[in-house]
Amino acid sequence: MAKVTRDDVARLAGTSTAVVSYVINNGPRPVAPATRERVLAAIKELGYRPDRVAQAMASRRTDLIGLIVPDARQPFFAEMAHAVEQAAAERGKMVLVGNSDYLDEREVHYLRAFLGMRVSGLILISQGPSEHAAAEIDAWDARVVLMHRRPDAIDDVAVVTDDVGGAQLATRHLLEHGHPYVACLGGTERTPTIGDPVTDHVEGWRRAMREAGKSLEGRLFPAPYNRYDAYKVALELLSGPDRPPALLCATDDQAIGVLRAARELRIDVPGELAVAGFDDVKEAALTDPPLTTVASDRQAMARAAVDLVLDDSLRVMGTRRERLKQFPSALVVRRSCGCGD
Repeated sequence: MAKVTRDDVARLAGTSTAVVSYVINNGPRPVAPATRERVLAAIKELGYRPDRVAQAMASRRTDLIGLIVPDARQPFFAEMAHAVEQAAAERGKMVLVGNSDYLDEREVHYLRAFLGMRVSGLILISQGPSEHAAAEIDAWDARVVLMHRRPDAIDDVAVVTDDVGGAQLATRHLLEHGHPYVACLGGTERTPTIGDPVTDHVEGWRRAMREAGKSLEGRLFPAPYNRYDAYKVALELLSGPDRPPALLCATDDQAIGVLRAARELRIDVPGELAVAGFDDVKEAALTDPPLTTVASDRQAMARAAVDLVLDDSLRVMGTRRERLKQFPSALVVRRSCGCGD
């Protein structure tokens, strides 16, 4: 059986191959509704399937967006990737996802791989300082949008949330419950000091504590971002003589680990320990007790990142601050902080 071509569709629809192309690609020129319907009916009748490889070779662009995340197993990054996929689908694009595993060399590997595939654009949730990634982006002259964090080494357009302000909100709320102080479960020694959300969460905690006249000394505890390692840190912290009355966790995943450790140690949350997290992953509403946390509008951030990476007109070059699109944070109050009890 002969392969159906664009010429076949054009003949059946009584139009040109250029018009068929405009219908398939939704542009660049408008097509009258009646003509569009004839073309779509011809495509359906003939069973025509566009040759995406040939289209990509001709335009030197694919219908793909590359997305690099540190670890898609973590709920926050999984939900962010899903939001980007939905936003890309609305624009007729598909998403390729690569995990850097918090390793510089894997981040660069996926940058090279995706840009070599001629993706329409690339969204990078960077894993660290990213000097090597910055050099790779410059070498390819790539269409890149940063998301969630903005490394100091990369000067591209960035879509972020107000991490400092959100952590301040959560810390103030815990203090308003009357606790003498709030401790903080932050990042590790590998956490970058500039441009990292966890670093900004710790900074927000510091600001709120200073505003309240509280000492910071001995109240910041390092922990990995994931629940499993945070659980181990929490077991040691909560079983010690200086157990904090309230704890702000830099991520919800850490907070979930803390809640598990508290349960094993028979520490009542929130009666003996108030806990708050950051990210508002879906699982936060199902923990026991439900987790008070800080939310960002991931759907809006994903749409903004996809629009920015695809639309040259939106990528207005200005100062570094002008190339930053920041979304507000919101406190989501549940029972782990003491509210509702």
